[in-house]
Amino acid sequence: MMHKPFEPLPLRATKWIGTIAGIAGAGLIALNVGFVGYGFVLFLISSVLWTAAAAAQRDSALLVLQGVFAIIDIVGVVRWMA
Repeated sequence: MMHKPFEPLPLRATKWIGTIAGIAGAGLIALNVGFVGYGFVLFLISSVLWTAAAAAQRDSALLVLQGVFAIIDIVGVVRWMA
């Protein structure tokens, strides 16, 4: 079993909340039951949290990925909620 380095509770919580929000957003969009806009809101929350986690960990690849996802999520929110 590989030993994981210590991860502060706020960072771990940020990552888990971001993960749960992303899964919930994907589910809402995939179900296509009239809540697509809220799915994009959840995706945006997930992207913002994961962007913060990536910045805290100095993970540039994850930072760029989540930054781009956040921009796409904003487009989705505007398109479906406006």
